[in-house]
Amino acid sequence: MSVATRYAEFAVREARGVSPVYERLALAVTGDRLLHALLGAVPRAKQQPNLLFSVVRFVGGPVDDPAAFHDFTVANWPAIEAHLRVRATQTNEVGRCAVLLPVLAGLPQPLALLEVGASAGLCLYPDRYTYRYGTRMVGSGGPVLDCAVTGPVVVPGRLPEVVWRAGLDLNPLDVTDPADVAWLEALIWPEHQHRRARLRAAAVIAAADPPVLVRGDLVDDLSALAARAPAGATLVVFHTSVLYQVPAAGRERFVAAVRALPGHWISVETPDVLTFDA
Repeated sequence: MSVATRYAEFAVREARGVSPVYERLALAVTGDRLLHALLGAVPRAKQQPNLLFSVVRFVGGPVDDPAAFHDFTVANWPAIEAHLRVRATQTNEVGRCAVLLPVLAGLPQPLALLEVGASAGLCLYPDRYTYRYGTRMVGSGGPVLDCAVTGPVVVPGRLPEVVWRAGLDLNPLDVTDPADVAWLEALIWPEHQHRRARLRAAAVIAAADPPVLVRGDLVDDLSALAARAPAGATLVVFHTSVLYQVPAAGRERFVAAVRALPGHWISVETPDVLTFDA
């Protein structure tokens, strides 16, 4: 897939109706041959629109004006390219905890949480947030996570009891490092101010009690980290929108590894990411 095609598809399939700023910007990059040439110098995985736009924002560049974006990116390309090569889209969306909570609350308590692809570990604190499912509220502290309810969803009446929390990531982010938190903010699309405020509130909670975050591979290092969970707690391995970044063979190895562990496994991925017999 060419750079032009990639940015055109991003504009139509991902940004349209979600971020007018990114839709307009991606369409502009579609016809920008100079930026195509610059992006051609980095690995294909690093050419993705959301990564480029986030890096430009992270280094102080504009994204709301395509012409200004072009000029800034060209003028500052060495710094931008350096960040593209080492950064990754590690969006730490705490709103995903609203999907996890009904399952976590129904498991034998207390829990030992292990998140795969943890980023800064903000989703390891489902017991520290407040949830609003339609008109029902659960919890009373931290940011409020709104969740629309459709179908026969059982809204939990309590928060889970978490006694251990750990994360595994190829490049874990430090929630006590202002630069890492700034990168997480740069990954949030420009118009999504509510997500930005939510992230900041969750970062304060995590920084006060940082999780165990291990740099490692989701297959090779999973069992060793899981073995550190305390006895008497229910181990829960979970991940949300992570495995799409893993090649198919790696996903199969991960499924085998996680199934060999005691406890429970929660997977929140698109249907095409994991296909296996139940």
